[in-house]
Amino acid sequence: MYHAYMLIVIAWFAARFANNFHNLRESKMSHNCSNTISTDQLYPFDARGVAKRFRHAAIFGALDALNPGETMAFVNDHDPLPLLAQLTQRYGESIAINYVTRERGQIAINFTRK
Repeated sequence: MYHAYMLIVIAWFAARFANNFHNLRESKMSHNCSNTISTDQLYPFDARGVAKRFRHAAIFGALDALNPGETMAFVNDHDPLPLLAQLTQRYGESIAINYVTRERGQIAINFTRK
């Protein structure tokens, strides 16, 4: 439960401060944390461990934190069709949605920022 709570907190901070972090990364800094970012990196997100009332907010926060070319490897126990509609409305063409596994009880989707 602690890990799910921390994931929610991290996603909230990422969504709330994404623009600030982006602006800081583009400014002249003596330390460049962007060296650790890889555009072919897969970031896992297991929605089964997040309380249902926080899931969509946590997912939006995680997606907002992705840089172009990065992918969130999403796992869930059901096909999140309402979420996919929200993502299409919110992100439009700036996110690619690709099913990896689409079986009953086991859904895996890669969300890639363009």
